[in-house]
Order: sequence, then structure tokens, then C-alpha cells
Amino acid sequence: MVGTGRKCVIVTGGGSGIGAATAFAFAGAGYDVVINYSRNRDGAEAIADRCRDQGVEAITALGDIASDEACLLIADTAVQRFGRIDALVNNAGVTRYAAASDLDASNAADFEHIFSVNVTGTYQMIRAATPHLKKSDLGSIVNVSSDSAFSGSGSSLAYAASKGAINTMTLGLARSLAPTIRVNAVCPGFVDTTWALSWHDENSYKAFKENLISAAPLKSIPSATDIADAILWLTDHATKVTGQCLVIDSGMHLGV
Repeated sequence: MVGTGRKCVIVTGGGSGIGAATAFAFAGAGYDVVINYSRNRDGAEAIADRCRDQGVEAITALGDIASDEACLLIADTAVQRFGRIDALVNNAGVTRYAAASDLDASNAADFEHIFSVNVTGTYQMIRAATPHLKKSDLGSIVNVSSDSAFSGSGSSLAYAASKGAINTMTLGLARSLAPTIRVNAVCPGFVDTTWALSWHDENSYKAFKENLISAAPLKSIPSATDIADAILWLTDHATKVTGQCLVIDSGMHLGV
């Protein structure tokens, strides 16, 4: 028999960090979970096991969301297994470190790759899930953006620009998909995950975090769980909220 009677969420890029924490949070709230990954199979399978330990069903779905075919397959996998899609969390994203002061550090290929996943992939995943989300009484999409969309800072200008595009898309789709689907975004500042280790060694990463904590009004750095809790709130509780881009950064934006 297809379906369990529980709500179903798709989390892209769910093998680690914010995606893994989000999958776990939704499982704790009683959702069956589809965990998408493109490379981190071990991480996706591990978080699926943790989700199952909470009494729900969880499956993994391989696919690079830069491929429209992959997005359609991910959505179809959810429907074939659970008979429904109630929520979509677009967390999958890529970057390439490039100092903003060095305009030769990024080229067209860098922009194309980052935008193909962060922007086009997000759009394609929404398009694939929308016919099924419209059948749900919940119908929620949450895009994982970044406060880089507002500040223009971050790992690269290409990354910041891609997150700005996600915010714009969030606003447009919140209008066009209403009233059956709500579309919101979370915009984390720096989050304490392994994400930044690709351009920091252990010592510089520790110093970087300490500087951020010192500068933040709340004297803290958000965790992946903090972001996951906000995503779940936007999905399950904020039923009159759509078209919002929620900054979660311990108040760092106040000093930008």
C-alpha cells in the first residue's frame, strides 16, 4: 500500500548540516521524509536511520537538482512511496570560495555552476513538486537562502548573487502559488556546520567563529538545529505567513 497516512516532506541536500537537521526535525514532528543527496550517500542513509528511530518512514533519493530530470524523479519517488508531498525544503546548494576583492577569482563557469544548483535547481525542484503540493492541505515550500543575499558578503559574489535570486524567486512564487502553497525562505548567517571547512583550516575556522561570536549581538552562532526549527515553524505553524525571507544570524545583520 502506498502511503502511511502521515505528511511527507522532501529535503534536498539532506545528507549533512542544515539539511540533515531539518530531516530529523520533521521526523520528530511526525513527517515521513525523503532525503535527497547528490554525493553524500553515507550521510543521507545515516540521517534516514535516525529519522526512522523516531517512528516514521524515511527514504533517500539520489539526484543532482541541477538536472530537471533528477528533480522530477525525486518528486516521483516521494509520491510512489508515500502517495503525497506536503512540504518541500530546498536546502541543496553549492559555492566556490572567491574573495570579493579579486574579480579574477571567479569566472563564467563558476557562476553557471553555482546558479545551476542554487537557483535553477531550486526552481526545478519546486516545479516538480508543485502539482502534488497543491493537493495537500498544508502546501509549504521553504527555500534555504542566506543573509549573503542582503549583505553581498560570504564565500563568493556568485554565491551571494545566487541567494539574492532565491529571495526574489521566493517572493514571486509566493504570489503565483497562493493560496494553495505558501512559499518562504530562511536566510541564515554563518551556521556552525562543516560547510566552511572547505575554505578554512581548523585553526582559522576556530578564530573565525570566535570573531563572529564576539561581534554578534546575541553572542552566539546559530546551529543547524536552530535553522531546522525555523523551517519546521514556517511549515507547520506559520500558516498565515508567505513571501517572507527570515534572517537567522544572532543579530549580525544589525552591524552590516
